Amino acid sequence: MTRIKEKLGWVPNLFTLSNLTLGFFSILISTTSGGNRELLTLSGAFILLAMLCDGLDGFAARLLDARSALGAQLDSLADLTAFGIAPGALMYSNILSTYNYDVGGGLFLPTGMLISAIFPACAAFRLARFNVVHDEDSFAGLPSPVAGVIVALMPLAFGELIPVPEVVLIVIFVITGFLMVSTVRYAKPQVTVLRRFSPVRLGIVIAFLAASLVFVGLRYGTDFSAAGLFTIIVLYVAVGIISLVIHAIQEYRV
Repeated sequence: MTRIKEKLGWVPNLFTLSNLTLGFFSILISTTSGGNRELLTLSGAFILLAMLCDGLDGFAARLLDARSALGAQLDSLADLTAFGIAPGALMYSNILSTYNYDVGGGLFLPTGMLISAIFPACAAFRLARFNVVHDEDSFAGLPSPVAGVIVALMPLAFGELIPVPEVVLIVIFVITGFLMVSTVRYAKPQVTVLRRFSPVRLGIVIAFLAASLVFVGLRYGTDFSAAGLFTIIVLYVAVGIISLVIHAIQEYRV
């Protein structure tokens, strides 16, 4: 049985390496985009595909009972690339590349570069902490794939059809980064959903959400469809913060 597990270990690792590769492609595209929105959108789409591969590697590992210490370390490296470095590069190319502070004498402080570096640094710390200690039922800090997708959706969702001030997106970017290294507890959707929904009901819910996003995209444009997905993810982020505030109030009263 052990030999079979070792032989099947390449299956989840293949998805993990696909995750890393898509993140690498996203970095290449965003850094050579020259601010072109279509290329930035493509860069964000690669991060979304990386998240899909990230979910499939865990599913394959559990299905084949092929989980390993090597796979766990490889997964962290892939996540850092796809959901830490790639979103940071995307945000810099999309917005932050024009933010430079004039210190005088013809010298400029690359403010945008420094802000964009916050994201991969926070992602690296969060993933390292997860490898050392983690809970089976919840996450301590915002999961890096969720954080990465928030940034990936920005060029897809917000443009001429849905204009959003750059400063708002920058604030969301910074807050998302720091939420990764926070102690805010976030429920594991896969654990919560599997406990409350049967496979059939879960399939119906997923199909309904997917059909709704596709309908909105076809009817009103992909910007609105991406904005809808962005809103759903931001609500997930907000729930964690609200739960923390409620818990803090309860402890203060006691």
